[in-house]
Amino acid sequence: MRPDKPAEIFDRDTEWAELTRFATDERPGATLGVVSGRRRQGKTLLLYELARATGGFYFGATEATPAESLRRLGDALGAHTSAPGPVHLADWPKAVDALLALGRERPVTVVLDEFPYLARASRDLPSIIQHALTPGRPERASSRTRLLLCGSALSFMGGLLAGSAPLRGRAGLELSVPPLDYRTAAAFWGISDPLLAAKVFAIVGGTPAYRREYVQDDVPDGPSDFDDWVVRAVLNPARPLFREARYLLAEDPDLRDIALYHSVLAAVAEGNGTRGGIAGYIGRKATDLQHPLVVLEDAGLLARDPDPLRSGRSRYRIAEPLITFYQAVMRPAWTALEQRRGADVWRRSQRRYASAVLGPGFEETVRQWALRFAPLETFGGIVAEASPAVLTDPASRTSHELDLVALGEPPLGDGPRPLLAIGEVKWGRTLGQPDLDRLARARDLLITRPGVDAREVRLLLASAAGFTDELRQLASHRSDVILADPDRLYAGE
Repeated sequence: MRPDKPAEIFDRDTEWAELTRFATDERPGATLGVVSGRRRQGKTLLLYELARATGGFYFGATEATPAESLRRLGDALGAHTSAPGPVHLADWPKAVDALLALGRERPVTVVLDEFPYLARASRDLPSIIQHALTPGRPERASSRTRLLLCGSALSFMGGLLAGSAPLRGRAGLELSVPPLDYRTAAAFWGISDPLLAAKVFAIVGGTPAYRREYVQDDVPDGPSDFDDWVVRAVLNPARPLFREARYLLAEDPDLRDIALYHSVLAAVAEGNGTRGGIAGYIGRKATDLQHPLVVLEDAGLLARDPDPLRSGRSRYRIAEPLITFYQAVMRPAWTALEQRRGADVWRRSQRRYASAVLGPGFEETVRQWALRFAPLETFGGIVAEASPAVLTDPASRTSHELDLVALGEPPLGDGPRPLLAIGEVKWGRTLGQPDLDRLARARDLLITRPGVDAREVRLLLASAAGFTDELRQLASHRSDVILADPDRLYAGE
């Protein structure tokens, strides 16, 4: 019987269901699972509560020598099994077999949290686990240990099961614990006002720890309290959230040239999303950026959006809102913030906050709405991809920046891919008839474009500032026009 999710775990129903399915599997033979996700997402809470609910064993690793780690693991095993004293573990092969022995009589959850600490100190540990889980090996066959390896170093955890890695093909579970989506984050923060929820999400994103541990449940008390909240909770040197964006880079062992990575992120935060734009901003050749861009992607800090209308082109965006806020607002005024002049910094940063933080954040929210929450009939089909794009007009030699290009699922066999919608997204500007006309002209260009089927393209206009009465009236009589404001984005539809 699968255990119920503890009340202290907010949301995470899918993750809990997958973990309990894996942990309570009655079939003979030890099995392996890998759990990953950026720090502060609640992985440790999930796995600790899973071990407790199933009567399993949880071990949180630390940075230590192999001998110390084995000693700590032996102490924890002794306490878990009620042995007279610590269990002596001479080496990692014996330690892994001791963990498999826990599951001789029933399925037993065994969690090795912060596994990268162990594997970096003992490079052969993944190979040792691979050998221990060899099919037909008596220690594996007689065990029903459900071994879960967990870590926050995304590039390392992703490599555990990739390519020719020792554990490839051994795992029965590969679970990622992502940040909360924008709607779930609003519920988690207890914010019902859509505009306020969007403004808070643009700063702290969907990381659960930022509310509980990092600001001690300090939530804006309505829209009028937002500015004061930013000053006291985010721009306050006494709050842990103040330095968190710096720590996100410093604590990842794969990010060695911290100055370079900060510069790359600053370039993207300033709106330089192409490789050439980033290179120009930081004073490097575009060819020199391959490694840092891949590392930041692997670390989950940068995301690359391929341009669906220009083959081989893509744009980068920062995947963690707090880093965008830090690069755009905090880093340029760091000295003043350390001198506790947060109110002054915030007052003079409003334009940068709106253009570099709120605007891009709202665009991504609209794209996530199209992908995850909009009813099927809104776009006339399933939105499989949603990204920004640049549409070129060969006749006039001009280009149109589209904040949203929504593609449907690829057709079976040959044929162009359905293009469901194109969109304009603005945070601080009321949209009207001229904006709709511009999208309509872009649609005319797409209809003759090879590679996509643009015959049923709908026109999306999204704005946090709303729409003119003329546009609302027009949209009410046209099925090809979609208007989306924060109320609609955060509604249950």
